[in-house]
Formats: sequence, structure tokens, C-alpha cells
Amino acid sequence: MDNEVKVLVVDDEERIRRLLKMYLEREDYVIEEAEDGDEALDKALTNEYDVILLDLMMPGKDGIEVCKEIREKKTTPIIMLTAKGEEVNRVQGFEVGTDDYIVKPFSPREVVLRVKALLRRSSKSSYVPPETTAKDIIVFPYLTIDNDAHRVLADGKEVSLTPKEYELLYFLAKAPDKVFDREQLLKEVWHYEFFGDLRTVDTHVKRLREKLNKVSEQAARMIVTVWGVGYKFEVVNE
Repeated sequence: MDNEVKVLVVDDEERIRRLLKMYLEREDYVIEEAEDGDEALDKALTNEYDVILLDLMMPGKDGIEVCKEIREKKTTPIIMLTAKGEEVNRVQGFEVGTDDYIVKPFSPREVVLRVKALLRRSSKSSYVPPETTAKDIIVFPYLTIDNDAHRVLADGKEVSLTPKEYELLYFLAKAPDKVFDREQLLKEVWHYEFFGDLRTVDTHVKRLREKLNKVSEQAARMIVTVWGVGYKFEVVNE
């Protein structure tokens, strides 16, 4: 089936993999497993998954390294599984491109809900009913954001973004010229009263600009740094 959802579950504990597999298969998802970072990286780069559940602490390559290497090649949505007390590592996870995290010990039902939420936000699984007529599209010179299809076009060419990069761009673009500080962006885009490492926002803005810049310098310039405050979206007409 073309529309089947494939999930890669990565954890060095077989008990956790088995538990997640059981709950996710109830949703009719196709589950593959990896027990260490090297196996996870090999599978993630050679196969296409809709979501990757990635344990942070593993022997060999840890979740941070694996996520970083995946992000160099792919935008596959990633949820990091972390233990309590690993706040610093969670910050690193967001900086290298994790889309969400879940703290152990977790409820398997919570994992299923987070996976569903991430699938809704990612382009591959977004679904627009055929009777929908009003399109949720924002059009600027050099940049078009089709929120129904979760697609971004810069100078008419599609830009491949992670779900979190997309959300950040869409949030800023919905309010041109409005300045948001980093705390606001962490709360609104990452949905957490976060523990305050503002580099997460800076890293995602940097990556977003780089991706846009490869296609259109004008589109990249629309994300403006307001020094000492935060960021805003400014329409470029030239």
C-alpha cells in the first residue's frame, strides 16, 4: 500500500522496542526496529520512513549524532526519546533538528498521540478532503507557502523542510513585520514552556535561511534578525 505509515523505532532496550511496536501496530503502522545508532543510521538513510522514534542514549553513536547525520541528507520527522535529567541533551537534540521529544518513562498512548500529531504536521501525511475549496496559501514575491499541502516554494522551486522548520517559517510568515522574541517562538512553535536555551531558535533560523538561500536569496532575506530582540518576517519586493 502506498499510503501505509512506516515508523522506525530505535532503542537499545528490546523491551521498549517491543512495547512501542505493539502500540504502534494497533494503528496499522508498519514498524521496523534498530537497536543501535549505526543500524538506525543505515536504515534511515536507505529507506523512507514517515517518523523515526530515536533513543537519545545508546552505545556507539548516540541519538544526537544519528539525528545530525540524518539531517544532512533527509527531513524525516524525528521524535527523540530521552530520560529524565537529560535536559542539556534535549537542547542539543532540538539544535540538530529533532522535531519533538518524549521523556522516559512514558505512556505508550502518549507516544502514539505524539506520532499522530507529527504525521499531521509533516507534508507526506497531510490530508486535505476533496471538498475543501478555500485554500490555505500564503503568497509573497519569491515565496509561496501552501499550508494545505505543507509545501514551500521559493522562486517556484520546492524547498524541503523538516516539520519544525516548516512550522517556524509558517508562524513568522502569518504575521509579516511582527517581531517575536526567542521565548515566544519556543512557546508557539515548539509548544513548550521550554527550559530556556534560546540557541534552539537560532539554529533553526540559520538552517531555514540556508535552505531557502540555496534556491532564492530574496526568500532567505525575508527572515530578518532584529538584534537584541528576536526575529520577524519581512516581505522583499525587489
